[in-house]
Amino acid sequence: MKTRALRAFREKLAAGRAVHGLWIALDSASVTEMAVALGLDWIVIDAEHGQLDWSQIVEHLRATVRSDTVALVRIAERSTVLAKRALDLGADGIVVPMIETAEQLREAVADCRYPPEGRRGIGGERATAWGQAVVEHTAEANDHVLVVPLIESVRAVAEAGRMAEVAGADVFLFGPSDFSASAGHRGQWEGPGVAEQILHVKDVLCRAGKACGVLARSPEELAIRREQGFRLLGIGSDAGMLLRSMHEMLRAAGCDRTPAASLDPRDATPAR
Repeated sequence: MKTRALRAFREKLAAGRAVHGLWIALDSASVTEMAVALGLDWIVIDAEHGQLDWSQIVEHLRATVRSDTVALVRIAERSTVLAKRALDLGADGIVVPMIETAEQLREAVADCRYPPEGRRGIGGERATAWGQAVVEHTAEANDHVLVVPLIESVRAVAEAGRMAEVAGADVFLFGPSDFSASAGHRGQWEGPGVAEQILHVKDVLCRAGKACGVLARSPEELAIRREQGFRLLGIGSDAGMLLRSMHEMLRAAGCDRTPAASLDPRDATPAR
């Protein structure tokens, strides 16, 4: 855990400044090194979807050492075991998917805190310098760890006010695609009425002093999200940004196409 980076992160948010980050899904830690070299404030290493295993996750975490880039791991589900393992490997915090109620959020916070405030076990891994800094780490971890709920369903709308009252969670992220699916608009980023619901929840949380964030899919959307009051601004995912750049060059070459779910290039649709 990089307490210096976490302090800088929270200081920026407290001052009303935006913090910019990148979603990591590819296995090469070079991507994280690039994010660190560019001075990004945070990354989310995605262990819910995709191919990353624990050995690859720890390589991404290592790439942020001695930097002010906060490294978060999105675990596959709310789980004491998964949260403990990611934090033991040195993550600065956890992104917890599909948080829908205040009780679920309280459970997630407890997963990430040492007793008596929580139920995280003490391990001899990277977080404690392999057992050499147990006293130092356990003394500061509860005060610094980031527990970031991911709001991605309509059920969370009615719970927003109660979630805002949960101690230990000061930063929230939104997942518009799953939010849309839960509203009956599967496959859409923000289906009918979803944008308004997300902004409503964001406003409730912000009025309670929480910081809210979302991933942007383009420079234009990034500017819109900033105007809407989101302060954790995701500049994209590594795979998405690579594809966006490839499409741009293929359009310039006159041979762009849209891939098919089969991934068979024979099924791709030529761009118009």
